[in-house]
Amino acid sequence: MGNQNSCCCYRSPSPIRKDIVKLEDYLPEGEVSSNNIQHISEREPDDGDIDPSQDPMAGTIFMERSKASIENGMTRKRSQHQIADNKLKKSSSCSTIYLDDSTVSQPNLKNTVRCVALAIYYHIKNRMSERRLDIFDEKLHPLSKEGVSDDYDKYNPEHKQIYKFVRTLFNAAQLTAECAIITLVYLERLLICAELDIAPSNWKRIVLGAILLASKVWDDQAVWNVDYCQILKDITVEDMNELERQFLEMLQFNINVPSSVYAKYYFDLRTLAEANDLAFPSEPLSKERAQKLEAMSRVMEDKITAEIVKNGIKKWSSLDNVNAGAGVRRSVAILS
Repeated sequence: MGNQNSCCCYRSPSPIRKDIVKLEDYLPEGEVSSNNIQHISEREPDDGDIDPSQDPMAGTIFMERSKASIENGMTRKRSQHQIADNKLKKSSSCSTIYLDDSTVSQPNLKNTVRCVALAIYYHIKNRMSERRLDIFDEKLHPLSKEGVSDDYDKYNPEHKQIYKFVRTLFNAAQLTAECAIITLVYLERLLICAELDIAPSNWKRIVLGAILLASKVWDDQAVWNVDYCQILKDITVEDMNELERQFLEMLQFNINVPSSVYAKYYFDLRTLAEANDLAFPSEPLSKERAQKLEAMSRVMEDKITAEIVKNGIKKWSSLDNVNAGAGVRRSVAILS
């Protein structure tokens, strides 16, 4: 007993069913069998399989590519706070509450478009390669009769140039801020599905295709392709149709955007804006705005309550609303 050569420790594989014999019994200690592979449903997805435009837990691509700028921006802000000056940042207090007019359900149009243009700027500036497709090449499919210069693919556009292009389309087509966020979601989904990069040679047509698709999916009154031809005078309806068709095919006709993904992109855009001094301006909370927010909260609470009742889920009371001696206690908030 205890001797490694003892018959008590010897194990012989059964020769009756070779298909169920464990191959590990024949392998030297420490060697792994090539047949010991997890089922595909049990495998963890690789980094390349994670699509931030569909997975709410995956980080957005534009945040990853703007990481250096965000870190520098936060460092700059910390150093600025250490310097004593006469400018004080507006902060909420007991008597005054400051907030901007942008919410996840109703973003500010101008600032959202600026942030989306900034995200596109970092996509181009910090691209990893030069993978391209002909349908988005501006030299093969020019947006104007003048065409492009010989070095059209050499120089990255500035943020102002991208913002001007996106703003022109949004103003002319009267698109909403929500549509701008959906545009960014479709753009990143395209980069993953089509395995390409947004670059100086193709950024305008990629953005145009994403806006075209987002406006049709999001807005109740969709903008027709011919309407974009009125904005971009030299582009043909046939070209717009082909751009839309190939864009959809590359997305594998997956145009669904979960609310959790939409919210993730919204808050990441706010983080990007804060790091680049594009923060949404804050204003004192007015009585009218407070009443509007309260009404919106009540509507949402009613929806949640109705859903709970419908599904038969017990609604738990907060400890703040429980009084052991007098039943339910209502707390009244006073806003001055």
